[in-house]
Amino acid sequence: MPDTIYIKSKAEIEIMRQAGRITAGARSIARQAVAAGVSTKQIDRYVHEFIVKSGAKPTFLGYAGFPASACVSVNEEVIHGIPGKRLIRDGDIVSLDVGATYRGMVGDCAGTFPCGQVSEEAQKLIQVTRQSFFEGLHFAREGYRISDIGGAIQDYVESHGYSVVREYVGHGVGHKMHEAPEVPNYRIDRHLGGRSNPRLVKGMTIAVEPMVNVGGYEVKVLDNGWTVVTADGSLSAHYENTILITDGEPEILTMAEDL
Repeated sequence: MPDTIYIKSKAEIEIMRQAGRITAGARSIARQAVAAGVSTKQIDRYVHEFIVKSGAKPTFLGYAGFPASACVSVNEEVIHGIPGKRLIRDGDIVSLDVGATYRGMVGDCAGTFPCGQVSEEAQKLIQVTRQSFFEGLHFAREGYRISDIGGAIQDYVESHGYSVVREYVGHGVGHKMHEAPEVPNYRIDRHLGGRSNPRLVKGMTIAVEPMVNVGGYEVKVLDNGWTVVTADGSLSAHYENTILITDGEPEILTMAEDL
């Protein structure tokens, strides 16, 4: 990932708002499609059709060779699930990650949703993951640092006995899906090396996306080269929105009314 952080102009921000609305709409379409007997490929098709009809392009399709317009990850699959013939079953939890590019600007968002009746643990995991995003959002303000967001997410998640994935993180977003800076969902110390910890400034656009596991935070990649699963086979959930840093309250660019 490049080191340069792109501060967006007013014109770029307005286009990102439009990209964000399309992306949030695609996530809603995908959520509504989650039902027993529906294939992950069907959900991908609905997402693709919605984004194209909205005048945008599916950002994920072809990205580094990814073969679909949406990532559909089920149960222990953390991220990057490749849509296919798999049928969703009652009791599954389904993570849906979508992106849309509109007039050269990208929106990126995700969420995890239940299929029918799920276990109490699964429902709690979904709720904790979603709320952890909003705990981090409190610090998505000018003057704070990237690590303030991640620290708040980590503290909230771990207070509920869960763990946050370390190997995959949020990111800047705008002209490209992945821009600087990286946005970890855990506390980092810039004095210890590793990830940078820049201060947030007005005009930055970032994707904050906690990935939360019931068990340990360790993950592995399946043989398809894409799908990331929990190393211990425990359930995982994912929640993401694209955020604009302002001189006041942060603006969520991908927030749909039902999410």
